[in-house]
Amino acid sequence: MKDKKALLFELNIENDKYIFPNTLSDAIRDADEELRELEDRLNETTETVKQLTPECDRVDYILSVSSGALCGILDVFLVGKPGESPLGDMTDKWFANRTMDFAKVCGYDGDNESLPSAIKYLEKKFKVPYDQSVGGGIFRELINLTPTNHHFKSLGHNPTLLGLFFSILDQFTNTSDFVSNGELISLNNSEGKFELQGKNIPSKLFCGIVNWIGHLISDVSGSSSSKGRGMGLPSPIWAWSNDVIAIKRKLNIPLNEFDKSVNELALKLFEKGYDVRFQTTQTIPVFINEIVVRMLYSIRRLIKYYITVPSEDRCWGELWKSCEPFSNATVKRMLTVAHGTFCLTDIVDATIKGVEKGASSFNVVEFFMRLNIIGVGRFTISLYGEAERGIQRSKAKKEVVFLKREKLIVDDYIEGLKILSKVYDDKVLLTFVSDFQSSDLYKEAFNKSVELAKLRNVPEKERLNSKLAIDTYFRGEH
Repeated sequence: MKDKKALLFELNIENDKYIFPNTLSDAIRDADEELRELEDRLNETTETVKQLTPECDRVDYILSVSSGALCGILDVFLVGKPGESPLGDMTDKWFANRTMDFAKVCGYDGDNESLPSAIKYLEKKFKVPYDQSVGGGIFRELINLTPTNHHFKSLGHNPTLLGLFFSILDQFTNTSDFVSNGELISLNNSEGKFELQGKNIPSKLFCGIVNWIGHLISDVSGSSSSKGRGMGLPSPIWAWSNDVIAIKRKLNIPLNEFDKSVNELALKLFEKGYDVRFQTTQTIPVFINEIVVRMLYSIRRLIKYYITVPSEDRCWGELWKSCEPFSNATVKRMLTVAHGTFCLTDIVDATIKGVEKGASSFNVVEFFMRLNIIGVGRFTISLYGEAERGIQRSKAKKEVVFLKREKLIVDDYIEGLKILSKVYDDKVLLTFVSDFQSSDLYKEAFNKSVELAKLRNVPEKERLNSKLAIDTYFRGEH
């Protein structure tokens, strides 16, 4: 059986008149416009898919893995753990110099080589009510406060937003807030002589913030009475274990064993020297890995550009577009591979040392002291980016398929209209369209439609020879 094809015209009735909204030429023009819009959308979506698809070759992956492995080795041998870190010694010295510089800016004119003297000056200048480092009575029995843990247990010494909140609260109320053994402990300094400067609430608030920042800087390299390296400030990442306990206690939310275990682990890490300075040291190999990968990407594309593009066609805009190492999916994939390799190297080393130091069991503290949290965080960000781009790319690909199908339909539709415009070129008989749009020419229009049907060899039984027959047909009563 041969396929039958039909052409459908939209026919509306308004005020007892038949209205054809389009002629064939109008339909072709509208279809062409729709086709152009589809092509624009298709090109835009295809470009989006291209931008979200990494174009890494074998050399890119080899370079990424090499960079991650080398930086991982750098982390193993030069970062290591607190107290055994060559890069850590350099970081400690840098922080000590910055503390001295800050003291001089604040008016210190003492011995330029005496860090304890500069720290003592800053402690007096930025005095706070929660700076107890050790004590008897309740401090020893309830809080177990010692010089090695008071910067961690004292919430005002935590370099977090909640640390700022408790610092301001303690300065306004002349109190001290501590976290110890999973409890939030607030002590009233009734015998303290601290008084927050300022004549009104806004000025006191400003002075409280300045005191908090200044006091943190004074403690970042240890206190004035420290011997050796001194206890700096808690790591912002691990200090959040204090914040979790403080928030839950304030909201009367029960603590679970996981919260207490993480807080205990964070305290042990701090007591062994894992502070802001050491976490800054861990940032160094991660940063080097980031820079090296981006440089390798740019250098390869730069060389390729100069090799493949003739000198007369080169321009700065195209050069930058071809080798910029920031917003394209290729360099982001290279970074994911590099940071993944770095984390793998670091985790293997930390696991081996954890097993060695644990004797018959696994030493969790040793593992986390050597685990580069900054590297893990950066790799997590890369993985999140890969997942997000993968979802966006999948959606864009589906839209490309849909747009291609829609474009094919419109192409066929236009081709059909063009064929019909050639076949049905009976200008006199086709004036029935305009006759339908006139209010008093129904009979002529019907007659012309009947004549057109005869001309096209429409079978007698399928012809509509009157207005009633047409109305009956379109009502579905035939």
